[in-house]
Formats: sequence, C-alpha cells, structure tokens
Amino acid sequence: MAYRLERIHLIILREIERRGSLTAAAQALHLTQSALSHTIRKLEEAVGTPLWQRDGRGLRLTQAGEYLQGVAQRLLPQLEHAETRLRQYADGGRGGLRIGMECHPCHQWLLPLVAPYLAQWPSVDVDVRRRFQFGGIGALIGHEIDLLVTPDPLFERGLCFEPVFDYEQVLVVPATHRLAGQAWAEPAQLADETLLTYPVALDRLDIYTAFLLPAGVRPWRHQEVEDTDIMLELVAAGRGVAALPRWLVEREAQRQAIVPVRLGKAGVPKQIHLGYRAGDATLDYLRAFVELARAQA
Repeated sequence: MAYRLERIHLIILREIERRGSLTAAAQALHLTQSALSHTIRKLEEAVGTPLWQRDGRGLRLTQAGEYLQGVAQRLLPQLEHAETRLRQYADGGRGGLRIGMECHPCHQWLLPLVAPYLAQWPSVDVDVRRRFQFGGIGALIGHEIDLLVTPDPLFERGLCFEPVFDYEQVLVVPATHRLAGQAWAEPAQLADETLLTYPVALDRLDIYTAFLLPAGVRPWRHQEVEDTDIMLELVAAGRGVAALPRWLVEREAQRQAIVPVRLGKAGVPKQIHLGYRAGDATLDYLRAFVELARAQA
C-alpha cells in the first residue's frame, strides 16, 4: 500500500529548516520532540529513504529531503493563502492584498497609497512584506504575495508587470561635497569615494550596472546599509555617497544637508512596476490598487 504524504509532513520539514533543530521545531508546532521524531521516522520508513542525516549536533537534509523541502516551500504558501482567502469570504470580506517590496526606497513610495486605498476598499486586508524565501518573483509565483513592487521587472510566463511611476536614480552627496555644485557626475569621480548601497547583489544595483561598470570604474570602498534613513544620515555626515530616487532625495534635502547629482549627462531613468499573476488580472481590488498607484504618480 502506497504511503500518503500529508500536510503535517511538509509543515514539519519547513519548521525544522526554519528553526534549525528538532527541539525548536517541536516547540513551534506545539508537539513533543518524541512525537515529531516518530512522525518523521514513520515517513522515512514508508518512503524507503532518509530525509535527514546527522551533521554533528545538527541535521542536514538528504537529496530526498531537499526535494521534499522544495515541495513544502511551493505548496504550503498556496494552501495557507487559500485558507485565508476562504476565511475572508466567510467573514464577508473581499479578500486580502499582500504587497511585496523588492526595493528598499519603494516603501517610502508605497506609504501614501495605503490610506486612500484602505478608505476605498474597507473589506480588503492589506499586508506589506519585504522578505521572501525565493526573491520577489519567486514569492509572486509561489503565492507568498499578490502584488510585487519592483524597479526591475522580470517577465516570466504567467506574470504581468505594469509601469506606474517614472523616476530618476541620482547620486546623493553632502551639501559641502566637491560634486554638489556639478550638473552631473562622471563615473571616474567616484573612484575615490565610499559608496553606500543596500545589501543586494551588485547586478541589482543601478549605480553599478548602468553607471560604474560600463565605464570600468569601481568605488574605493563599498559599504552596505539596510536602512534608508541611516544611509542618508551617513551621507549628510560625509561618510560616503549613495544612489537613490530623485523624488526621495529632494524630499529629504528639505531637512538634511544633502544634494542630488545626476548620474552622467543623460541620467539613469527608472520605473516602478507593479507585478501580479496573470490569473489575478481581473480581481477588481487588485486592479484598483494599480490604477490608484498610477493616478497618485
């Protein structure tokens, strides 16, 4: 008789991976460690292959375990989303809109949209998420989120992206900086600078891909900063320069001694896109958010 894979098995796999140990996973799931171990052992016996191997004091997934872990990461968010949506329908609500943020400054752009949207759609719950298991695109495909805010759309089958806001990426320098009075900066002028960026891969940073690397230039020092406000404080204090949207810099320049400088004579134009699953294109409350974002721009 074939062994039936159950949801609890996937949940256990996910929790052990999240928590790092059987003990922590058992506590999170309100199970005894012996009950959790027994469930795993029964599954391994039924499928005929181990899912974990001992690695010192910890556990390491086998090839079979890694495969099943991937299944858990794909299926569980979809099941949980379906259950949440059904509960919302049962309670008389329209559903929920989970918005994923794939760029740090986009959070500042999003905030003014939330209040008018909630006023227009009181029966829709809104949640904003910044961290994803598999990145923004993966979160959208895996139903972790319903709407992705990103300046770098990746057009995949089954996904739609709409541009809603044009902006310019600019260099941010202290008001006393040697570049503050220039109309634009050249790549070579950053060769002796400390460049402050968000902690993302270089191929996702426009200051590198669209400005520095095509000219064969790298900054003297690269420092990662996660928080936008801290980054701007560091720039104002003369600790480095950064690249941010012009609209954000001009707003913050009213209270801090910072100045936007164009990146090259032509500048670096960008767009904020909203991405969603093609199957959700007809959801009225999702379309309403897209239209509101475009109108607010």
